[in-house]
Parts: sequence; C-alpha cells; structure tokens
Amino acid sequence: MTPKTSRRGPSADGRRGGSARVLTLRRIVALVLVVLALVLIFQNTEETEIRLLIRVVTMPLWGALLGMGVIGALIGALLVARRRR
Repeated sequence: MTPKTSRRGPSADGRRGGSARVLTLRRIVALVLVVLALVLIFQNTEETEIRLLIRVVTMPLWGALLGMGVIGALIGALLVARRRR
C-alpha cells in the first residue's frame, strides 16, 4: 500500500493542493459559452445566402455560424499568443 499524502500543504511548485485544479472559473465560463454557442448553432438549421466577396453561396445557417465561431476562436488564440510574448 502506498501512504496517503496530505493535499493541504503547499507542493514543491508552491501551489496549494499539489495538482492543477480541474474546474477553474475561466474553464467554467468557457464551457458555458461553448454550450450557448452550440445551442445557437443547432437551433438555426435553415438555409441562408451568404455573399463571399462577389460570389453568393447558399448554405445552412449553422454552418455559417460554426465557421464564424472557428474564425473568432482562431483570432482570439492569435491575440493571446502575441500577448504572451
């Protein structure tokens, strides 16, 4: 049997608890926003026309919403990566 260790004191890296917290406020907010975005996407399934520069494309609205969400996430990731430098 392995001895049980106390998780109350600070660990070697200085954090209390010894392991990373699974549910932080930031992760909970991100999860709620993802769920809200998915609800918005999957409740808008009708066809829509979208103008891409000159060409008009007909596609499901959920596809356009999902595409814009992905583009927004990529832009956000790029901005966070630039800020960390």
